[in-house]
Amino acid sequence: MSSNLETMCTVCGAGKVSGYFKVDWKASRWNLLVILGAAIGGFVGAHLLSNGKAVNISEETVSNLQELGFVSAGEAYLPERLFSLEALSSIESVVILLVGGLLIGFGARYAAGCTSGHAISGLSNLQLPSLIAVIGFFIGGLVMVHLLFPIIF
Repeated sequence: MSSNLETMCTVCGAGKVSGYFKVDWKASRWNLLVILGAAIGGFVGAHLLSNGKAVNISEETVSNLQELGFVSAGEAYLPERLFSLEALSSIESVVILLVGGLLIGFGARYAAGCTSGHAISGLSNLQLPSLIAVIGFFIGGLVMVHLLFPIIF
């Protein structure tokens, strides 16, 4: 998934600004189908396979999230506080989404792959860099949820 951003930037003409993007994007166009498949799969999962049920998470998690201001916890797949149209008018939400997106993009590029790529493909091939990356992803997730998430929200 993380390489799709590179392909999309190349398609949009980023090669005129940076030599990094001067590549043959047509060789990677199949990769853009991954984005389409993920979007279609998400839609099918949320609208056709969920039978209108809310996400199934523990009551304790729901109450913890609601204490942090996520009132739609347990009722929606994405927190409305960040992902509703009204959230786009909030500077805080826009900054959180932009910074989060930049950090995820940088991290995936710096780690030479995303969490799924390292955890599924890299670990199954017994690659030490993937093991190190997965350990780093896990530690980063724990730090985010237990230390930064309560501070931000």
